[in-house]
Amino acid sequence: MSNINQLISLGLSDNEAKVYMAMLELGQATVLEISAKAGVNRPTTYVQIESLKKMGLVSTQIKGKKQLFIAESPDQLESVIERERKAIEYKKEELHKLLPELTGIFNLSDSKPQVRFFEGKEGLLKMQGELLKSGANEVVSFASADGILKIFPDHPQTLSSKRVQRGIRSRLIYTNKGEPVLKRYDDKMLREAKYISPDKFPFKSDVAIYGDYISISALEGKVVGVIIVHRELADSFRALFNLLWNYIVD
Repeated sequence: MSNINQLISLGLSDNEAKVYMAMLELGQATVLEISAKAGVNRPTTYVQIESLKKMGLVSTQIKGKKQLFIAESPDQLESVIERERKAIEYKKEELHKLLPELTGIFNLSDSKPQVRFFEGKEGLLKMQGELLKSGANEVVSFASADGILKIFPDHPQTLSSKRVQRGIRSRLIYTNKGEPVLKRYDDKMLREAKYISPDKFPFKSDVAIYGDYISISALEGKVVGVIIVHRELADSFRALFNLLWNYIVD
């Protein structure tokens, strides 16, 4: 990393760093000399010198009719960093004062659904992680088993096992081509499952409801998903699930 880039990393702007480096190399110099050395136009060089003076990195000297500018010792850069540290501390203190008011405003918007979008297989994995972090003790879902296993062939050994480790029970209404693939009751997997033929239930997605969350994944075409956080909507989806669950005859 060049000296100029290192100065920038310490908090100086690009032009401030160029002007300060030029002054270090020149010693006492006029604005015209500094401007030529730094490769910065003369008006901009004046502005940068004034900025560096405020940082304590530049001093001036009159010699005859000329005003000369001198770079102060690089040791002064420590004071620049210290000022930045104090400025950050001040901002943190101001934020802490403001947070209660901002939080109050945020809480007033609880009735608005929070919506997050996800893309691809990695996005769906993140959505699964939301279930594991939610603290919910049950998840109810509609799913295409074919669609899930196409994207996650090891689903039973990975995602389902993580759910079981968290003690999250599952009630699942699913469809797939051919015969049912899941046990009606599976105590080991903390799961109850009901099967519907794809002729009656041509479902090609995965919809899971847990707590205040509704997780919807498209399993065919472009793989995308969305999580909606809204208590009333989640309760309504759960009611629809329970209606269908009770309608299906074992």
